[in-house]
Amino acid sequence: MNMITSLLNNLNYGTILLLMLLESTVIPVPSELVVAPAAYHAAGGSLNVFLVVLFATIGADLGASINYFVALYVGRPVIYRFANSRWGKMCLLNQEKVEKSERYFDEHGIAATLTGRLIPGIRHLISLPAGLARMNYWKFLLYTTIGAGAWHSILALMGWYMHAVVPENELEATIEQYNHYIVYTIFGLLFLAIIWMVVKHRKNSQRE
Repeated sequence: MNMITSLLNNLNYGTILLLMLLESTVIPVPSELVVAPAAYHAAGGSLNVFLVVLFATIGADLGASINYFVALYVGRPVIYRFANSRWGKMCLLNQEKVEKSERYFDEHGIAATLTGRLIPGIRHLISLPAGLARMNYWKFLLYTTIGAGAWHSILALMGWYMHAVVPENELEATIEQYNHYIVYTIFGLLFLAIIWMVVKHRKNSQRE
């Protein structure tokens, strides 16, 4: 964890990519404390906010792909055995969390790889059931990119805005305080988008 702390204290495009790669595997790296602070510094001119989102999303894709192929080739028994091992517990992992991600995938289908990227506790594990279910990799990668990109864009907007109103020494505490509001906002937007698509589909069906 000392390495992760060091990386968090020295954010650049390379460390952003690496940290988001780790976050999308089984290493507990909170994306809120990577992307938002990086965007905060981008607002100050030291980074480019669009590249922050880009490299964060590439990192998420790489990490999620690692999980996907591990699940695809090693199977459920090995994953559960790791989750229940000492190494799994060091990564804040257990069988219950993996089972929770599998239930979410079963209930929401392949779209879970998109919406699951927005849910704490599910975000970094949703690629495992996708691999276990042998979901088409390119569809998995597309949905993962959209979900991760949306999440990182929201975090970047928050970090950019906070540069004008929050002192740097209060940034981490403020991010943690308002993190759950971000999740609620995203789900609200997703819900509205789903309603819009359903209404549009029905109107097109009636015309036909």
